[in-house]
Amino acid sequence: MRLLVLGATGGVGSCLLEQAVTRGHRVTAQTRSPDKLTAGEAVSVVVGSPTDEAFLRRHVVGHDAVVLCLGVAGIGRTTLFSESTKAVIDAMTAAGVRRLIAVTGVGAGESKGHGGWFYNAVVYPLFTRNRYADKDLQEAIIAESDLEWTIVRPAPFTAKAGAGALQVHTEIPDTLQLRAITRAEVASFILDSLENASFVRQKPFIGHS
Repeated sequence: MRLLVLGATGGVGSCLLEQAVTRGHRVTAQTRSPDKLTAGEAVSVVVGSPTDEAFLRRHVVGHDAVVLCLGVAGIGRTTLFSESTKAVIDAMTAAGVRRLIAVTGVGAGESKGHGGWFYNAVVYPLFTRNRYADKDLQEAIIAESDLEWTIVRPAPFTAKAGAGALQVHTEIPDTLQLRAITRAEVASFILDSLENASFVRQKPFIGHS
């Protein structure tokens, strides 16, 4: 496949690039920091903003899918997720590209309150609450589109995955708590979903308990 990855220098994005190339895919990697990426036979680096629709329209053409895995620093309010999503959907629609995968996380939609005690009681209210207000809007924008979308909601990121197989839930039981996932696991799940055309118009919540 030919993949356009927005947020290619982030934790998930960098893992995704490495794994995608290993699996034989070709990647166009969007970044605003080109010194952090190395172009190669299978990776093309494009420099620009993920909220710039004109930039996106130039580069989305000819791709099989777009992966939106942006992140933000800081704890203040942001509109990056919703603004980039609007621009991406408009650019994809204009180019006739149908497949979109977006990474949001635990705290978006009905996954709120399902990230384990420490995340729910400390991390979310003190550090990530503002970004998830915008990610809720992002998810709504995606769900209203007619694209073949998947919204991936990872558990809290950790350096080491929890025990057992990765859990995948498209429905979230009241008592479910997923406390850990590595960025590499998220990247692998994204590529599996693309290769298998799975979880279309679904919002899988993934991680380890």
